[in-house]
Amino acid sequence: MYIIINGGGKIGEYLANKMIGSGHRVAVIEKDKRKIDHLAMELPQQALLILGDGCDSSFQADAGAEHADIFVATTGADEVNMVSCEIASRVFSVPRTIARVNSPKNERIFRRLGIEAVSSTIIISRLIEMEATRGAIHAVMSLTQGDLVMTEVAIPLSQVNKAVSGKTVADIKYLLPEESLLVAVGRGDNLNIVSGATILNPGDVVMVVSKQGLEDQVRKTLTNLW
Repeated sequence: MYIIINGGGKIGEYLANKMIGSGHRVAVIEKDKRKIDHLAMELPQQALLILGDGCDSSFQADAGAEHADIFVATTGADEVNMVSCEIASRVFSVPRTIARVNSPKNERIFRRLGIEAVSSTIIISRLIEMEATRGAIHAVMSLTQGDLVMTEVAIPLSQVNKAVSGKTVADIKYLLPEESLLVAVGRGDNLNIVSGATILNPGDVVMVVSKQGLEDQVRKTLTNLW
């Protein structure tokens, strides 16, 4: 995967080191030259370092945002993280944006914009390493009985300009793998049980119960519809 990190502080440095160590390609955008100089000494040579403002689309372009799989904003300013993620998503159609959130009250705003807001460096790292490599899967939770799992699949907001109107649960439920069932949709702050008439939109998080081992098929089926 190709990962762009906006913010070259301790969190950005940690993530860059960990992701490069896991075999991913990484670019870091940082506007403080002293931090860039530090990163040049501490990070492996294959890291691409961009001296500039991550909220400026030209510097994101220099970092290769049009080819990025994930954009992560790790600065200490929530507004910077939000704006840079919005540019990555809307200007460059980066499939997934993850932001460090410093004030818990801002989490709801981030999520309404389709930005995954997390407060822990370890959680960000796990999101990238364990989940982002599998595409739109947000989480997998084993159910208490049998070998069923609950899979959450996020429909990226970057798909908003594509022809998605008219896709109801009734339209797509027979396209899902056997032994899987779409049961709920999260939209904004609401989580609702679906009916056949429920329409799925970019930004929604759909929940599917399936036999264990079908998670990737479920993800591919749902994301390929958009």
